[in-house]
Amino acid sequence: MSQVVIVAKLKVKEEFLDEVYQELVKLHSNTHKFDDGCIQYDLHQDTEDKYSFTFVETWANQEALSNHEKKEHFISFVNALEDKLESLNIDKLKKLDI
Repeated sequence: MSQVVIVAKLKVKEEFLDEVYQELVKLHSNTHKFDDGCIQYDLHQDTEDKYSFTFVETWANQEALSNHEKKEHFISFVNALEDKLESLNIDKLKKLDI
């Protein structure tokens, strides 16, 4: 199976910046600790918009990504972000062998 790359971009509502940032950090840490098949899981903040964050993720395969989405730390993260985002865009990519 081929690797799966995720680019998840989110923009936080201004009043929830600190709260959501803490959740992002917690998810980042727990994913590195508890998710097998996680090759890369990097969190970035936009240099021109402090409310915009991007996760760049590489998973060994679709099964590893699916398992991540079922983990308690991921589900808690999703629930904690409810109604706190301006936008969320998730791109699921595969690397071309060229």
